Amino acid sequence: MTGPLWRPAYIGIGSNLDKPVDQVRQGIRSLQALPKSVVVLQSGLFRSAPMGPADQPDFVNSVVAMVTRLQPWDLLQLMQEIEDRQGRDRSAERWGPRTLDLDLLSFSAVIMAGDKLTLPHPGIAERNFVLLPWNEIAPHYRVPGLTTVTRLARSAAVNEPQIERMD
Repeated sequence: MTGPLWRPAYIGIGSNLDKPVDQVRQGIRSLQALPKSVVVLQSGLFRSAPMGPADQPDFVNSVVAMVTRLQPWDLLQLMQEIEDRQGRDRSAERWGPRTLDLDLLSFSAVIMAGDKLTLPHPGIAERNFVLLPWNEIAPHYRVPGLTTVTRLARSAAVNEPQIERMD
């Protein structure tokens, strides 16, 4: 009997509160502990100016690649539980400061739009703080409905916010 297929998923990770480097690293460790999932690659850490309100600390960002047997909505729920355990305040302003932000960027070849989950993640084509780390680990990955990560990263690399590799 065959079980569910292993499918690739890419997750963006960001933090700008409570020791952001530690928050991102703990988020990665928590993703590594998820059931029916294996983190196979992780980018370096990047520092970027905030995309939202400017009166907040810089963000630390990374991207991980995993293979998983979970369904996208189950993975999203587990990701939100990780955020909650690390003190994520969901009542805070949009694009405001946060202890941990985990975004499901892409899940296999899935294209969907829903109230709680849209895949691929909306706006990734303009977000260099996602694309530059993603380009380190999966430059040739074709984002469903778009193009390769490298092509997206090339066009977004000059856009705000300012970004630099930390390690």
